[in-house]
Amino acid sequence: MPAAHTSPFAGSWYPDNAGELDALLDDLFRRSETRCPHLFSDGLGFVVPHAGPAYSGTVAAAAYRAIGRQRPARVVLLAFPHHGGLDGVAVPGVETIATPLGDVAIDSAFAGFPAVPEERVCDHSFEIQLPFLQRAAPNAAISPLYVGRMDAGKRAAAAEALAAAWTPGTVFVASSDFTHYGRSFGFTPFPTDRAVAGRLRELDFECMEAAGSLASTRFLETVEGTGATVCGTGPIALLLEVMRRLDPGMYQATLDYQTSGELTEDFRHSVSYAALGYFPRRAFDLESPEREALLVSAARSLASYRSTRERRAIPAVSSSPALCARRAAFVSLHRGEELLGCVGNVMGRAPLAEEVAELALAAALDDPRFEPAALLPGPIDIEISVLTPLRRIFAHEECHPGTHGVFLRLAGRSGLLLPQVAAERGWCAEEFLGAVAQKSMVGPRAWRDPNARLYVFEAQVFGRKAAVE
Repeated sequence: MPAAHTSPFAGSWYPDNAGELDALLDDLFRRSETRCPHLFSDGLGFVVPHAGPAYSGTVAAAAYRAIGRQRPARVVLLAFPHHGGLDGVAVPGVETIATPLGDVAIDSAFAGFPAVPEERVCDHSFEIQLPFLQRAAPNAAISPLYVGRMDAGKRAAAAEALAAAWTPGTVFVASSDFTHYGRSFGFTPFPTDRAVAGRLRELDFECMEAAGSLASTRFLETVEGTGATVCGTGPIALLLEVMRRLDPGMYQATLDYQTSGELTEDFRHSVSYAALGYFPRRAFDLESPEREALLVSAARSLASYRSTRERRAIPAVSSSPALCARRAAFVSLHRGEELLGCVGNVMGRAPLAEEVAELALAAALDDPRFEPAALLPGPIDIEISVLTPLRRIFAHEECHPGTHGVFLRLAGRSGLLLPQVAAERGWCAEEFLGAVAQKSMVGPRAWRDPNARLYVFEAQVFGRKAAVE
């Protein structure tokens, strides 16, 4: 095994001068902090783009900022050779790889995969990640694995080996860009007009949604069915298999997304970049001071309306980055056991610090099922539900009433029921899905329609009795 390899991408894909490279990374991480002020903790896996840092680096920095906060002991980087020619999973046969920031030691022993000559697999899908790893996780052991052609059986076997070798402090990273659009890529499924950015986003998020199911087969079928030119399907599919074995209840969060067309203002040639993270359920919980700040914000907004009859949302007062996140949330108003109104969103339209106050007013004034609660005399209890990301499911057995809420989309209609609804009524999965289908006004059995899209989520539910007197 050769002792060292100098990355050929220094001086072409990124600066070959250490000072210039450090300055570039500083800028990329700073831009990422502006775009994504809050990042979730304890991620087990990530998807990271691998174009030149000037293009995909800001998006990649979101994942690496999250990784850096975790101070991992090991990063297992799943890459692939763009030129093909590899079967199975292999380790590059080299002891160190040099970048302008220094030598990176390669730990080739993880999970026992065979080595292949570095010159055979050397690819930017791995080596473009090294400066980011040197910045974010300087003390981590780096275990690169090139992922080649595999059928489902070989993928499952590789995932079993990787999951069995996992220890606390190990993080998996899959290297991939998303849609490559334009004549130079041989992919122009729609015209380059004013709608192209939205169509690319829709295509990319279709594939990302499939990845969020943690089902590699569904992800690969979606990429094939849409024709999306996602280059790192092999690493992503293997990552999903590993994640499902480590924690089948985890959720995928989109940390950042951007296209090169947006950066260059030329969509005739555009590559899409996404930073995805895979987090355990607990990663999405707010701390007590953050919950209290949201409750106070909702209560003050309602009290202000009662006293002035002016609709003015009063944002939460908090310095926590967690309340800067755009999260799905619902606000329910009660008087004892009586529901007075419930309004929410599943997309996270604004930072939580602002959104919860707006939702409280909407629940008090805009829920068409009830009289405006804000106009009723007497105390009002406030309950806030902050949701995890949605995870698409393909069988009703994947829905666990009492734990999961459900969101359904079909034929232009949609409906949602929070987890506490099924828990209060003691519903089984089929009853719960029937109820959400009925709420969606598509019929109680419509959830069985093959065109129906079903999603589950969990929620952190908190509230205060007589929050508004």
